[in-house]
Amino acid sequence: MTYPHKMISPIYQEILQTQLTRAQYLLLQLVIGSLQMFKQIKLEALAESLSLPILLESRRKKLHRFLKLSVWSIEKLWFPCLKAWLGSAQGWVSQGVVYLAIDRTSWGSVNLLMVSLIVQHRGIPVYWIFLDKKGSSNLAEQQQVIRPVLAIFKEYKSVILGDREFCSVDLGKWLGEGGVYFCLRQKKSTNVAQENGMMVGMESLGLKPGMKLFLNDVQVTQKKDAKGFGLACKWKKTYRGFRTKEAWFILTNFDTIDLAIAAYQKRFSIEEMFRDYKSGGYNLEGTQMNQTHLSALLVIVAIAYTSACLQGQGVKAMGIQKYVARPENPHTNQRRHSRFYVGQHLYHWLDLSEMFRETIDELLQISRYHLPHYIRGRRAMALALSTF
Repeated sequence: MTYPHKMISPIYQEILQTQLTRAQYLLLQLVIGSLQMFKQIKLEALAESLSLPILLESRRKKLHRFLKLSVWSIEKLWFPCLKAWLGSAQGWVSQGVVYLAIDRTSWGSVNLLMVSLIVQHRGIPVYWIFLDKKGSSNLAEQQQVIRPVLAIFKEYKSVILGDREFCSVDLGKWLGEGGVYFCLRQKKSTNVAQENGMMVGMESLGLKPGMKLFLNDVQVTQKKDAKGFGLACKWKKTYRGFRTKEAWFILTNFDTIDLAIAAYQKRFSIEEMFRDYKSGGYNLEGTQMNQTHLSALLVIVAIAYTSACLQGQGVKAMGIQKYVARPENPHTNQRRHSRFYVGQHLYHWLDLSEMFRETIDELLQISRYHLPHYIRGRRAMALALSTF
């Protein structure tokens, strides 16, 4: 059995080979392999781990030139890959509805605003921009990052999900006028009109743990045109001694509280994706690259991340994830490892098994009573390789 060292999902391979020269495509394979194996996005770390028989300084300069290529743009390279992913049998998008979370993350001097597609408890990056400032985004910046995403998903019914940074009623009004559904969490101090016309803070609506309330066609804030919204309010009940600190107040154009709350709960998947990008996967916060290099590398990371998710999905579907990661605990509903984790760690298992193949074979000749397990494991490897 030969390990093909193809680090990119087959869904993307034809597109990438069309957009890149053969040499560029092969170098991309090596870069993604380094990302998956060593989980470091720093330029120096990538250069150190790059499997080319040239001087370290030459590898570093080669990566600098590679990341300056004009092809590394979201529109030119990532959007075609994303569309291919959506059109595949593994697209995971059903019933014509897409849930899109907008969120911001920052580290050092980098301030990144991103929209991701929510699928199976994970965010898939769609479009992102760098903010030339510290702190929260404004309406214009939010519209800038959302417009291209809505164009990509124009054939779907889109639902935009945002936390309290995106509580603007102007954002809700803009989305609603465009025929887009939205669930935008509000600050508890935000004013809402009562039946008598008086404005009170949302924390004064009387919610307690375990209660929920839906207000239809209400005015939020004192702006004259901030009317006609729905407000879904829910305070989760105490569960196993854990008491949530406060209620959710969700500005929405859904008709019912159940639809609004079910949709908003999906937003937390983008935080899982950011964790994978950072300490849980690629250590993105450790990089000090300039914006040009980082912008290119984020396109590469999107390809690497979704490739790992797809391969992890394939491994789980085959029931062989126990060879890659600890098995799930049958006594709890909580997942131990995500598809991304399984997909990324698959490379470690396969690469190291191939590297020490002769050593493993000799060891098993000594301990022949392990041979049946070894045969089953090699069969699992062959199945895992079919995901590449």
